[in-house]
Amino acid sequence: MALVVQKYGGSSVADAKSVKRVAKRIAEAKRAGNDVVVVVSAMGDTTDDLLDLAAQISPLPPKREMDILLTAGERISMSLLAMATNNLGIKAKSFTGPQAGVLTDAAYGKARIVDVVPHRIRRTIEKGQVAIVAGFQGVNQKEDDVTTLGRGGSDTTAVALAAGLGADVCEIFTDVDGVFTADPRIVPSARKIHRVTYEEMLELAASGAKVLALRAVEYARRYGVPLHVRSSFSGAPGTLVSGTYGDLIDPNAPDGDEQEEDVMEDPLISGVAHDRSEAKITVTGVPDKPGMAARIFEVVAASGSNIDMIVQNVSAASTGRTDISFTLPEGSGPSALAALRDVKGEVGYENLEFDDQVGKLSLVGAGMKSHPGVSARLFGAVRDAGINIEMISTSEIRISIVTRADSLDEAVRAVHTAFGLDSADGEAVVYAGTGR
Repeated sequence: MALVVQKYGGSSVADAKSVKRVAKRIAEAKRAGNDVVVVVSAMGDTTDDLLDLAAQISPLPPKREMDILLTAGERISMSLLAMATNNLGIKAKSFTGPQAGVLTDAAYGKARIVDVVPHRIRRTIEKGQVAIVAGFQGVNQKEDDVTTLGRGGSDTTAVALAAGLGADVCEIFTDVDGVFTADPRIVPSARKIHRVTYEEMLELAASGAKVLALRAVEYARRYGVPLHVRSSFSGAPGTLVSGTYGDLIDPNAPDGDEQEEDVMEDPLISGVAHDRSEAKITVTGVPDKPGMAARIFEVVAASGSNIDMIVQNVSAASTGRTDISFTLPEGSGPSALAALRDVKGEVGYENLEFDDQVGKLSLVGAGMKSHPGVSARLFGAVRDAGINIEMISTSEIRISIVTRADSLDEAVRAVHTAFGLDSADGEAVVYAGTGR
């Protein structure tokens, strides 16, 4: 008997029909002899609808009240799913995040899990029942207030519960058949990846791939929780996220030959990710002397902004000044700009420029570190598509570039084709989801 944690996203439980379909899948897993714990997101666009409603009521609602409001979406879906599962003859109980023992810090809207104490979930499992938990939420121990975990919080809830319960696997059910070499909505010829390492998935998630939340992958790697990304709309085997590069080659696996062929591809590229949510700030005319760059980034960090890519131009000999550009989440732009304006006199820069019409493309693959020519092929593909590169950043297994936002889709398709990632098996299927 295995202990399986299943997570279902909003598109998987978007309406009554979808809820009933998910309940059937839960019942099948239970009747197969497994202990089952389920984490569920809010139905469809419920969270976005609640955000829109709050914006109509108040331009700046209190963060505590927003968290109380937004947790309502998961409470609806968890109770409906428990009803549907009970109707199939499988006893199920629903629990909020606090009831499930998900303990967080006090950062409303973006709380982080500090511990999981799943006593009630264990008792439910011991009784032979299915526990259905509201994702995206927990409780702040100090204030005893409900908190939300931010975007992707249901994925993180599922992985945290899987780690806390010692589950055999955490299945992430979504609206595609697994992790693909690119977003199928942008590249219909993208092919499914059979297996991917935690490190590669971390890079893909950090670079904009939305099939898994970054924090969930980090949590899974830290506690060694195998992730199985599957579609709730089909019976496709999905993608396994676990282990290291050496673990990927398994000739004894059912699809061993195909898997080994993928792993030995020259060079090994896992996929192409893209991100439209970033903006670029350029600080022009910065005095080129020790401490100026440090002060700029200290100020940005103090504003609560996370910096992604950084480029500093060569100092002009005639002026002794340079320009520094960096990218950050678009929503952090106003606070970062305000903080930098406050220190203009101290730093002595000339001007600030803000650009929210940029997009990031990232090529990810463990084979980069041992295969020459990857950068040349990437830049050549973008050049041949007539697209200009504005910024470049690299890690051991990733190359990222920034282009104009309106060129991003074309760049993704060009790079995907240049590295031979297009599938010969027809177009990938996206079963649901509005992309909102």
